[in-house]
Amino acid sequence: MKGNKWIQWLRLLFLFLILAYVTYESSMHQVLGGGKAPSAHALCPYGGLESLYRLFATGSFISKIFAGTMILFGITVVLALVFRRSFCGLICPFGAIQEYSGKLGKKLFRKKYILPVKVDQPLRYLKYLVLILTVTYAWKTAGLWMSPYDPWAAYNHLSAGLGSVWSEYAVGLILLIITILGSLLYDRFFCKYLCPMGALYGIIGKVSPFRVVRNQSLCIDCGKCNRVCPVNIDVQHCYNVTTTECINCQTCVLSCPAAGALESKEGKKNIKPLYIIILVMALFFGSIIIFQAAGIYQVIPEPLKTGEVIGFDELKGYMTINEAAEGTNMGIKEFYREFKIPEEVPSETKMKDISKVAPDYDFDKIKESLKEELK
Repeated sequence: MKGNKWIQWLRLLFLFLILAYVTYESSMHQVLGGGKAPSAHALCPYGGLESLYRLFATGSFISKIFAGTMILFGITVVLALVFRRSFCGLICPFGAIQEYSGKLGKKLFRKKYILPVKVDQPLRYLKYLVLILTVTYAWKTAGLWMSPYDPWAAYNHLSAGLGSVWSEYAVGLILLIITILGSLLYDRFFCKYLCPMGALYGIIGKVSPFRVVRNQSLCIDCGKCNRVCPVNIDVQHCYNVTTTECINCQTCVLSCPAAGALESKEGKKNIKPLYIIILVMALFFGSIIIFQAAGIYQVIPEPLKTGEVIGFDELKGYMTINEAAEGTNMGIKEFYREFKIPEEVPSETKMKDISKVAPDYDFDKIKESLKEELK
């Protein structure tokens, strides 16, 4: 077990680097705008699931979602088919926040807290309800309707200031705080109880040949696998860990003091934890590199060409009023009139920031009403 410690630190390092990258890109999105840096939604595979119905129905994506988002979603589905919820345990940046919060909590409280089974088990089904609700309404509204309630979106807009986050993501910010505080006490709080993608990957992973196997004859029943599991699986009393709760973090296998008592298997083949981590990273990032090389991995919009005219549904919140007017081939006064923009709002204002000057203004609602009028 001691010789495996560096592999556990390697996994944590990968999680940190991925979290740092996404945090940086989201900060740049706030500073440079959506035309130069991707949004949190564009870099989250869940956006691909939310956009799936519209893609098949109309051949287009919902707002803030691009081809790259759909590719991310597809890659993570493949990962779930091969290695179960490995995206959750080895790549997910929001999972990283919870994991580091959990480690801080253990340092602070010197104890690992676990909810009573009678409370824990029913709560585990909440994430499936969240999955159904968010997908249903995303497909029904053809938009990211859940964005204001999304703790991940709230986190990625913190660089804009707490005031801005509170005005746009109040519920999401509250859930972010609950998630971090919850993870201080209970490992992977959001993953266990609320994450819709975790629910989806868990369902898909049921057909995966991957599993953790406990060799009963070699097990010394020390219970360490149970104590280190971040999602509180009773590994000690399993023969095969095939539950949808397993996030394939490999912590139990790496922490087991009895050689060979716990093994990770893909079908009948035993795979060492280090190789699993490498394979998952290679499949995920290697696929992205291939799609980038093919020129189809897009997470930011193509810049408007000189003289190009766009429709109302293609207007983005990061555009200034001047850019939006020019893109729709409208005079600035006409644009103000059509979009009911108050005259006191400067034309250099981004469309998504008009509400900061005119609190009652709702860009998305007005855009949708104009689209309906044109039908």
